[in-house]
Amino acid sequence: MDKVLGMGNALIDIMTKLENDSILSELSLPKGSMQLVDTSFSNKVMDKTKHLNPILTSGGSAANTIHGLAKLGIKTGFIGKVGNDKMGDFFKADLEQSNISPLLLQSQTPSGQAIALVSHDSERTFATYLGAAVELSGDDIFPDAFNDYNYFHIEGYLVQNHQLIEKALKTAKDKGLKISLDLASYNVVEDNLEFLKRVVAEYVDIVFANEEEAKAFTGKEPEGALNDLANICEIAVVKIGKAGSLIKTGGKSYKAGIINVKSIDTTGAGDLYAAGFLYGLINGKTMETCGKLGSLLSGKVIENLGAKISNDGWSFIESQI
Repeated sequence: MDKVLGMGNALIDIMTKLENDSILSELSLPKGSMQLVDTSFSNKVMDKTKHLNPILTSGGSAANTIHGLAKLGIKTGFIGKVGNDKMGDFFKADLEQSNISPLLLQSQTPSGQAIALVSHDSERTFATYLGAAVELSGDDIFPDAFNDYNYFHIEGYLVQNHQLIEKALKTAKDKGLKISLDLASYNVVEDNLEFLKRVVAEYVDIVFANEEEAKAFTGKEPEGALNDLANICEIAVVKIGKAGSLIKTGGKSYKAGIINVKSIDTTGAGDLYAAGFLYGLINGKTMETCGKLGSLLSGKVIENLGAKISNDGWSFIESQI
C-alpha cells in the first residue's frame, strides 16, 4: 500500500475553550484567524487564559493529517523541527506511539506551540509561536528522506519560508511522489498569494482549501474557486462547512455531504478531512467516496476538544469503512 510523508510545523496545540469572545477583542486577535506571535505575546495569551484549564496535544496541520492516516493503517512519516525540551520529547513520543516514523530535527530554540482559542460556536482562533518549528529550512531537506514514499502532504502554514517549501516540493516531484497541499489560513494565503499560485501550478497535484482560503486564492465563491483550482492541479477540493465539500478532477465535479454530529471544536476538521480523502485515494475509491471519508473523519474530530479523534470516534469510523 502507498505510504505518505508529511511535512509541517511541529507544534504543541494548547486548546482553550472560551467563556465568550471578549478575550479575542482584548488581545486584538481576529476571530477565526491564525496569527503568528512572539514569545512575549504567547505568554500574555497563556496568562489571560490559564484559568480556563487548557488541554495540551501534539499538533500542527500536516501532523494532524498524518496522525489520521496512521490511525487508518497507512504507513507514514513526518518531517519537522522541535526544541531540545519536554515539549519536543512529547511531540516525538506521540509520533512514535502512533506508528509514525519521526524525521525530526532538533534545535536549542523552544518547541513551537499553537494556542487555539475555541469560541462557543466552535470557531477557533490561533495565536501561534512557531519557535523551533520555523527553523526548518531547505538545508534540512534531503532526497533520501523521500525514498519509499508515494505521497507528500504539506501544509500551507510553512509558506513563510519560500525556499523550504520550494525545495521540498521539487525534491518530492523529482522522486515521483504525488503532492498534496492544504492551503492553511486565509490570511496566510493572502500574504503569499503570488508564490502560492506559482508553486501550486508547478508542483502540486491535490489542493485542499476551505471556502475562505479558496476565495483568498482565486477571488471567487466556492464553485468558481473550485474551477480555477482544478485548472492548475489534478484534484481540487473546496470545503464549504455544513454544506460539505466540492471536488473536481478530470473536468468532472462532485459533491460530498457531512455527517450529523454535535460540534464542540472545529480544530483539525480540515486536517482530518485531508486524511480521510487521501486514505480513499490511496485505496482507489471514487471521488464521492473520498469526499465522504473526508467528511466522516472531519465530523468525528469536531466532537472533541482538539485535533484528535476519540477511541469511540475511531470505532465508529472503522465500522463505517
